[in-house]
Amino acid sequence: MTISTTKKLLGATIAAGVIFALAGCGQAPTDDAGGSEGAADSDFLPCLVSDAGGWNDKSFNQSAKEGMDAAAEELDVKPLEFESANDNDYAPNLETAVSEGCSLIVAVGFKLAAATVESALANPEIDYAIIDDYADTDFDGTTDAPNIKPLVFDTAQAAYLGGYAAAGWSAQSGVNKVGTFGGMQIPSVAVFMDGFSLGVDKYNEDKSAAVQVFGWDVATQEGSFTGGFDANDTAKQTAQGVLDQGVDVILPVGGPVYQSAAAAIADSGKDTLMIGVDSDLAVADPSVAGVTMFSIMKAINVAVKDATTAAAAGDFDPAPYVGTLENEGVKLSGFGDFEAELPDGLLDEIAALQEQIISGDIKVESKNSP
Repeated sequence: MTISTTKKLLGATIAAGVIFALAGCGQAPTDDAGGSEGAADSDFLPCLVSDAGGWNDKSFNQSAKEGMDAAAEELDVKPLEFESANDNDYAPNLETAVSEGCSLIVAVGFKLAAATVESALANPEIDYAIIDDYADTDFDGTTDAPNIKPLVFDTAQAAYLGGYAAAGWSAQSGVNKVGTFGGMQIPSVAVFMDGFSLGVDKYNEDKSAAVQVFGWDVATQEGSFTGGFDANDTAKQTAQGVLDQGVDVILPVGGPVYQSAAAAIADSGKDTLMIGVDSDLAVADPSVAGVTMFSIMKAINVAVKDATTAAAAGDFDPAPYVGTLENEGVKLSGFGDFEAELPDGLLDEIAALQEQIISGDIKVESKNSP
């Protein structure tokens, strides 16, 4: 199948029939008792510390900030938000948050785990939350401080649907090759790649197809990684290495590295499509909408908002929140203008798979799942 050369920008409105599309204002249930609307206690001060990707990463940092800003507006408070330029900023930013009198400190990403644990243990009166990590630095199966709430996501479930969709697209085009690469090889990255590959396997099983996955091997847990989350020459070369295998769909996992994948696609002159992660990439960055088939999303914004409003109401609960398809913590975006070019029946098949995962009839087993 030939992709339309015009590659129109994805529309903001997702087709109503796509039941797995994430509504931008949808509220995902959490493990908390529920947020409290209205103004917070006058002493409540929520704070957010970013990963090195910064607030404009079109991914998890930006989504976390959107959640914090939404909570602050609802609570009528002004949050403090500390942007980290590099890994050396994590501990100092957390120290500043403490010294500023923050009531809740949300750390964005696993790379802040050690510094967050140290800060939480030293300040047991402060509530903490961390995204994409259990703050279990000694790997004993428990969070290292009783005042840290993990906000984690079983992204393999949504990525499974994404892999199935990508395989359907590639099989229809006759290419039968899809690929992926990641930033750092960590569970919150590899979990996308596991689910994606397993979804391709499911398509091959159901359709007696032979779509290949390049860039990741679920069995060996080996694949293509850039070693970081920067959109740089290394990331572009890594993307190019996967594109050189002849794939017509590629999944870059790692915040800004999608920019390098888009640049490599542009250089190739081919009709390869890209899959976004964390947020709805076609909406977050319209400049790549024309090559973004869909996104595998995590409702980080909702989790941060809910944790913040609960803390403001005095209902902070350190029990982990795990985002799943069932509680809408993970989902696929819509396909926008690409929907009309999907194989007949593919959307219905994906919707059925989603229901089977939610019911437990299909178990997406990733060793990287939270």
